[in-house]
Amino acid sequence: MNRAARPDGVITRGTTGINRLRRSDRWLMHRPQVVDLLRSAADPLVVDLGYGARPDTTFELADRLRTVRPDLRVVGLEIDPDRVVPGRDGVSFARGGFELAGLRPVLVRAFNVLRQYPEDAVDGAWAKIRSALAPDGLFVDGTCDERGRRCAWVLLDAQGPLSLTLAWDPFDVDRPGDVAERLPKALIHRNVPGEGVHALLLAADRAWATAAPHAAFGPRVRWRATLDLLRAEGIPVEVSRRRLRDNVLTVPWSLVAPIAD
Repeated sequence: MNRAARPDGVITRGTTGINRLRRSDRWLMHRPQVVDLLRSAADPLVVDLGYGARPDTTFELADRLRTVRPDLRVVGLEIDPDRVVPGRDGVSFARGGFELAGLRPVLVRAFNVLRQYPEDAVDGAWAKIRSALAPDGLFVDGTCDERGRRCAWVLLDAQGPLSLTLAWDPFDVDRPGDVAERLPKALIHRNVPGEGVHALLLAADRAWATAAPHAAFGPRVRWRATLDLLRAEGIPVEVSRRRLRDNVLTVPWSLVAPIAD
């Protein structure tokens, strides 16, 4: 493995938990762009950046993505050398930061990492990671709560951000806007009037309230009605072709991209 002389980044809290990232893992497993990338890659290398104090979620990512590509290689990177553990089950670990330890993965996941950085560090970190991707590679930058019930992530490629996804336990959230507290660092301070993400969350809350008559059939049915209302308003929300256990909202990045300061 080609290791950089000095990892790029700072040591963060390292909070983690078993099955915490299940919602983003399930999304990746069924995302056509990700599936096609993994299946066609000559070297299906995936990096889990900043896995934290324990590598549980790295092993879980490997298990889930191997349903798409059985010979997938996964490397967990941590900037704290004390968190680097021996590899097993085809998963290895090394010290590394935003430079990705010299690796060229087709997919990078970094969850709850940039949340602990200042907002003005996001663009530089994104650029560093994107520049290290293999051709056509993808990068997921996300945030979730301690139990993984409220999540948000941005999907990026080498050119920049592609989409924003919010996903949550339908029995744990009263309204879509409650997920705002877990927006990625690039957007967490942009949930204010005049910004796209603020307008999106307001529209989702309005549609959710309008869909209240569907509540008797459960929050998943109510959410599907909410998505129909959002589409009717002209908001380009994605339509899933499969039944979901989560409430999921995916929109193009252009809809929520921060307004330049």
